[in-house]
Amino acid sequence: MARLNTQAAPAAPGARLPSGRGLVLLLAGLYFLVPVAATLWFTVDDGTGGVDLGAYTEGLVSPALGRSLLLSVGLGLCTVLLTLLLLVPAVVVVSLHLPRLRGIVQLLCMTPLVVPPIALVAGVSTVLSWAPMLADTYFFQTFMVLQNQDFPLILVFVYTVMSLPFMYRALDAGIRGVDLRTLVESSRSLGAGRLATLARVVVPNLRSALISGSVLSLAMVLGEYTVASVLGFSTFPVWMVEANDSGDGQLSGAAAMLSLLFTWGLLLLLTALAGARTSRRSRTRNRRNPA
Repeated sequence: MARLNTQAAPAAPGARLPSGRGLVLLLAGLYFLVPVAATLWFTVDDGTGGVDLGAYTEGLVSPALGRSLLLSVGLGLCTVLLTLLLLVPAVVVVSLHLPRLRGIVQLLCMTPLVVPPIALVAGVSTVLSWAPMLADTYFFQTFMVLQNQDFPLILVFVYTVMSLPFMYRALDAGIRGVDLRTLVESSRSLGAGRLATLARVVVPNLRSALISGSVLSLAMVLGEYTVASVLGFSTFPVWMVEANDSGDGQLSGAAAMLSLLFTWGLLLLLTALAGARTSRRSRTRNRRNPA
């Protein structure tokens, strides 16, 4: 007598999601999209039920908005670059040669999540207040450069610390998904040096993780308010709050929508570039090794 097959048949590619999953996805979509839709309507409502794009046209031509947005984008790009320069070599070395230190590195990188930003900026502002006592030393000029209003480097360093958890999680997940030791040993056996191996072998295989961590870090910088406000720098979130306090709530909401669209657009652009490069590499590999 033939044995009954008790295993469930695989779902068809076009099969519908179970009702429970569909309900969860619907609720999650409503949770994220309803506030965005409400903010969008608030920014275009003319008070009589009509549509008025004056807040967006005013925001696009506002010098203060453009200056603060460019400052935040520049700070975000520098933060991403500095975080990558610090974390990528450290995570690779720990994964290959010092696996016992993985827990310590993870603890250090996760610490900013449990330290409130207001406590962090309180310590930073205390250190910066030492500048008058160092007026006759070379450190005074260093303090002035760090607090330059045109491009405050102190924010880059603080944001780098705050972005460590996002970048580390993305890199750690990426490294766990590839056979890093085999890749590095193969590259070294072909005569590549450490820097060449890191730049031409490790980084391309971690592209998705690097993009994910970079977008999260950039989004954090574009939305961070506490540190910049306490230290007295006019970044994009600080400008939005000041515009809202001045009574122009529609302009502040329009700026928030522009920031959201900018972040989404950047995410889609980076994802598309990574996908296009991956597809190009796959086609090149298939041409070299035809079946």
